[in-house]
Amino acid sequence: TRRARHWETRFGARDFGGFQDCFFRDRPMDTARIAVVGAGVVGLSTAVCISKLVPRCSVAVISDKFTPDTTSDVAAGMLIPHTYPDTPIHKQKQWFRETFNHLFAIANSAEAGDAGVHLVSGWQIFQSTPTEEVPFWADVVLGFRKMTEAELKKFPQYVFGQAFTTLKCECPAYLPWLEKRIKGSGGWTLTRRIEDLWELHPSFDIVVNCSGLGSRQLAGDSKIFPVRGQVLQVQAPWVEHFIRDGSGLTYIYPGTSHVTLGGTRQKGDWNLSPDAENSREILSRCCALEPSLHGTCNIREKVGLRPYRPGVRLQTELLARGGQRLPVVHHYGHGSGGISVHWGTALEAARLVSECVHALRTPIPKSKL
Repeated sequence: TRRARHWETRFGARDFGGFQDCFFRDRPMDTARIAVVGAGVVGLSTAVCISKLVPRCSVAVISDKFTPDTTSDVAAGMLIPHTYPDTPIHKQKQWFRETFNHLFAIANSAEAGDAGVHLVSGWQIFQSTPTEEVPFWADVVLGFRKMTEAELKKFPQYVFGQAFTTLKCECPAYLPWLEKRIKGSGGWTLTRRIEDLWELHPSFDIVVNCSGLGSRQLAGDSKIFPVRGQVLQVQAPWVEHFIRDGSGLTYIYPGTSHVTLGGTRQKGDWNLSPDAENSREILSRCCALEPSLHGTCNIREKVGLRPYRPGVRLQTELLARGGQRLPVVHHYGHGSGGISVHWGTALEAARLVSECVHALRTPIPKSKL
């Protein structure tokens, strides 16, 4: 394996080409130079999948923020899918199954602790019986069943519930684990804010846009918007089962070092500062579900902006400017469901990149005229 490098720079667009010799030295002439913009769970997993699936390529992850400063670092990381209105259910199930299988293999390996991936059991509860008592993902998680009357006695305000075992993927551990894999396969990371995807041309042959909310500017996408999420991280080691209100607004997710209490869902709100009233409401709602949380301590507040869109954008676009062309694979818009489907969508993005690489390596037929 090649020695991986991490660069930090504040250079402008004109200076980017100066790094080219250093980055791509000793690479074969037909190496495809691929830039992944964004270093959250979507960007890093995409870079790993490209390294695995695309032969003779060099992958760079470029972002102004890396762990622990990404939106993914705030996410609770529970694998419970969120439905995308514009995406067929069979496709969402495929993404979830591929992600679950990937993380389940890690949870059953010696890497589990380093990667921050583990199994957790618990309940999803409803104040009225849902239209779909058995969701599309029921046969992907483990041991899915309807809660018994005895179990529901724990939650007097609720009339229906689902019990199952799923996975928790803790990004403050998982993101460095992914970075290690990128660097182990010869990739590198660069701390830099990209204002325009054309800054990456001609240093890179293909760009993969995993910039989340940054796509409002980088891709001119007005469909994507922030949904503010505030959570509390508390010390409550006696809480061992997850509890999730069926609305998804109130949840208690135990982890390795703390329990995450949530949450909020504030559309169009860009405020990254914790709100004291939000924190009081979250704690009150969670204590109603699990009264023992009244004894919790060491409360930390965290805020993240989920990149919401009616459907995940997985699409190739050929940018053109002044006779120059730049293939871009867009991979963003996961909202609050990113961790639940990240590996499945990353595999699909890597396949799109592979098609772009094949097109670059295929000679254009000469005209017979």
